[in-house]
Amino acid sequence: MKRLLFLLMACMFVVPMVAVAQQSDTIRVKERPSRLQIGGYGEVVYTYNFFSDKYLRYTDSENYAKDKGHGRIDIPHLVLWLGYDFGKGWSLGTEIEFEHGGTGSAVEIEAEEGGEYESEVEQGGEVVLEQFWLNKAWLDGALNLKMGHIIVPVGATNMYHMPTEFFTNMRPEGENTIMPCTWHQTGVALWGAKDDWRYELQLLPGLDSDRFNRQNWIGGGAGSPYEFKIANTLAGAFRLDNTSVKGLRLSLSGYVGNSFKNTLSATDSERYRNVKGTVLIGAFDFAYNTSNFILRGNFDYGHLSDSELITKFNMSMRNDSVSPKQSVASDALAAGVELGYNFFGLSPKLSNDNQQLWLFGRYEFYDSMFNTEGTIQDTKWCARQRLVVGVNYRPIRDIVVKAEYGISILDAQYNNEPFVSIGIAYAGLFNNYFKRHK
Repeated sequence: MKRLLFLLMACMFVVPMVAVAQQSDTIRVKERPSRLQIGGYGEVVYTYNFFSDKYLRYTDSENYAKDKGHGRIDIPHLVLWLGYDFGKGWSLGTEIEFEHGGTGSAVEIEAEEGGEYESEVEQGGEVVLEQFWLNKAWLDGALNLKMGHIIVPVGATNMYHMPTEFFTNMRPEGENTIMPCTWHQTGVALWGAKDDWRYELQLLPGLDSDRFNRQNWIGGGAGSPYEFKIANTLAGAFRLDNTSVKGLRLSLSGYVGNSFKNTLSATDSERYRNVKGTVLIGAFDFAYNTSNFILRGNFDYGHLSDSELITKFNMSMRNDSVSPKQSVASDALAAGVELGYNFFGLSPKLSNDNQQLWLFGRYEFYDSMFNTEGTIQDTKWCARQRLVVGVNYRPIRDIVVKAEYGISILDAQYNNEPFVSIGIAYAGLFNNYFKRHK
């Protein structure tokens, strides 16, 4: 009997204690952050352009001045990123991007062609591996080594390219035109953040001058039509950010690297023996951000050496080559500034509910043929001013609805290009993991 009473008393004390211990373990497990991180962003945009979409509208502009406009709906970017913290300073980051809805094809039986099976393209777009890197951190993040497919942080848009980080429906057009955007290449980066400073140095394969053109300058040179990226030449990039003043970020970034002969079509011709195609880019950008006021700006200038000889070489390539076979400028420029005010900040109720209504304006000037060399003709329609005004409504932090009116102002011999655009976007940063490793 005494033994039975002892067992009952033991159960009364021990079982609850075990249960509490198990509950505490459960709480600790729940409070422990997951090593696997998931996030992403996406945009859907409808645009109506009040100008002709004919490809000759710049060659014979007077014939298309009264053309009807055209509407377009697009999914510019849909991105899924995954990250994993291995521990001991090692982490992984990946980002897969579906541009313009991705790609699609289908096989159909063609009744009008003898019942043959025929493959047809059903949808344009791209599926891109934009990031895939391993990162090793030391000194509490002050020193990091990142290896793999990484973002090249030259200019404001490449560093801050999520749709919640700019006001317009599409990424700022100037930087998006003259440089790769988002610029991503396989390489190595040494970076870190300490107090009010962040730095990054990168070693990358050079750009491919075969893919330069008049409208996008060196923008196409980071990509590759092959199953690999040619790396006959190497290049370097850097970025330096300072946030010493509350709410203000000041940034410098740049790039240098040779681009000629970084291609499968390299030549040993004496005429091109000394051609290097050196690309130099310098960029300054800033952002001043308070709870109800945002001011952002950028200035980017780029130079390409040997642009005349590169143009002649590209134009001499075979018709089935991957080169656009167009002239390319020696210098390109992009500058822009945008200002926004949050009117919901005037209402304590809406502010407490974290809702925002931003009225904004943006001005840009860019020219992908700012200076030309030798016999290369300046294509005047590549230079334009762009004015945009609109609103951003943010019902919650990670979702934004955008509406805007804008106009591209071209040289007097061309027709201006007004448009209206509406869109919705999200950027799901589920924790600070990606901000630390961005």
